[in-house]
Amino acid sequence: MAFLEIKNVKLSGIAACVPRIVEENNTLGLFKGDEAANFIRSTGIERRRVADKFTTTADLCYHAAEKLIADLNWEKEKIDILVFVTQTPDYILPATSCILQNRLGLNEEVLALDISLGCSGWIYGLQVITSLLSHGQLKKGLLLVGDTTLKPCSPEDKSTWPLFGEAGTATALEHKEGSEGFKYHVATDGSGFETIIIPDGGYRSPVTPASFEIQEIEPGIKRNKLHTVLDGMNVFSFGISKGPETVNKLTNHFDIDIEQVDYVIFHQANLFMNEKIRKKLKLAAEKVPYSLKNFGNTSSATIPLTICSEIGNSISTGNHKIIGCGFGVGLSWGSVYFETNRIVCSDLVEI
Repeated sequence: MAFLEIKNVKLSGIAACVPRIVEENNTLGLFKGDEAANFIRSTGIERRRVADKFTTTADLCYHAAEKLIADLNWEKEKIDILVFVTQTPDYILPATSCILQNRLGLNEEVLALDISLGCSGWIYGLQVITSLLSHGQLKKGLLLVGDTTLKPCSPEDKSTWPLFGEAGTATALEHKEGSEGFKYHVATDGSGFETIIIPDGGYRSPVTPASFEIQEIEPGIKRNKLHTVLDGMNVFSFGISKGPETVNKLTNHFDIDIEQVDYVIFHQANLFMNEKIRKKLKLAAEKVPYSLKNFGNTSSATIPLTICSEIGNSISTGNHKIIGCGFGVGLSWGSVYFETNRIVCSDLVEI
């Protein structure tokens, strides 16, 4: 079983950056008749942030990191590790974390690595960076997590385009002896890899002229093989099963009283799915904040973005017990429990 407890690491701050461009779902030409109203009612997504063609995930994470470093008053040369989690990197190679090390002006002695994950990415990335910090040889770290998910989506596909928004986040962590740290449960089922997939463009199925051919799958859904394919029914059944399962496993294994937890932050998949999960776990609505209304599903960025945009003022001024839960592409899922003590939660950055 993939349970892990990592002590001697504290969460110091979180920041998020979103594009300035706002796209309203109720004005999308994709929808006909009352489709827009029905979509918004079921998903909870009224609008999303969309990056222009020149802005990448690395740009959004860079600006989030710069804001957070400044707000923490950290010295850049004392940052020892940078982990970048995304499925929309700048290049196939080199690793984008190397580029961000240089852009941020970090020490050349920094450990930098990329992790390719989407919806569960913040949980997995947090597990990796806290593991590396826990021993005390590395003192400070930045976890940069985000996606520009619309770049590989077809603007003529109503099954994906209205769902996704774009964001980049930065999470600051420090080694601290005696800190209670983080408790995790993570899991993977690669048999469902085709549930959310871009069929062509990798080395298993390279790009050919046929990859660019637009096909009409059904009315309102046109895409090619370089666009994201999302099997909505399978994603839904997966989410409402594995979301509550991982939280229950986490709380049972580590004897966490979920009634004493202040906030449970789910991956922002869609409102209907997330409400099913909340009710399965018998959580009060006020404990489960959503950023879906204004930002949509921002893939790996959803949990830290929701913390910044919805409860930032609260966790900046008090002590809180939090569970984060991510599930999706891979298929992979997981949850984390941690406590905060007046952490820095930066104002939302827009570029």
